[in-house]
Amino acid sequence: MSASVTVSVTRHIEPSQADRMVAWINAGASLAERFEGFLGTGWVRPSQQSREWHMLYRFDSQQALERWEASEQRRWWLQSAQGIVGESIEERRTGIEGWFDQPVSSDVADLRPAPAAPPRWKQGTVIWMAFFPLNLLATWVLSMLLPEATPLPLRVFVGTVLLTPVMVYVALPTLTSWMSWWLHGEPPPWRRGTRA
Repeated sequence: MSASVTVSVTRHIEPSQADRMVAWINAGASLAERFEGFLGTGWVRPSQQSREWHMLYRFDSQQALERWEASEQRRWWLQSAQGIVGESIEERRTGIEGWFDQPVSSDVADLRPAPAAPPRWKQGTVIWMAFFPLNLLATWVLSMLLPEATPLPLRVFVGTVLLTPVMVYVALPTLTSWMSWWLHGEPPPWRRGTRA
C-alpha cells in the first residue's frame, strides 16, 4: 500500500494578474485530473492584494505523482505561466501525518478547509495499537532465534529493522484505515444509518 503524497506550492504573482492566475490554475487542474491517482487540488491566498498564492495537489502514490510531474501536459502547463508566475517554493508531505489525513478532493474554486488531523492522542493510540502487538511478537520470536548472549543494542537493531517496514507499509496504513471512523470522530461503520 503506497502512501498518498500532498504537494504544497507557494507561487508569487502580481495582484493585477489574478484573473490570468485563476485561469492558469483551472487549466492545470483540468490536465491533472486526467491522470490516474489524482485526488484533488485547491488554492488560497491571504488577501486579494497578496502576491502569494498557496496551492495544493494530491496523488494517491509517489508513482502517480511522478507520472504527472514527468508528463508533457504538465511541462506545457508550467511553460504557459511564463510572465505570470514568479518564484515558487515547493514542499511535499508524506509519512505519519499523511496516514491520518482524510482524502480530500476539491475543485480549484472550492475554498472549504480540509478536515483537521485527528488529535495527537488518537494518532498515538493507533500507533501504539499497531506497535505493541508487533513488538511483542518480534521480541518473542527473536528471543528464540538469537543467542542469549546477543547484546541488547544488536537485539534492538534487528527488531527495529524488521518492524519498521511492517509498520510503515502494512500495519499503520491498515489500522488507520480500519480506525478512520474513530480517528475522525464519526460513528462506527456498523452504526451508520441507524437512529439513536
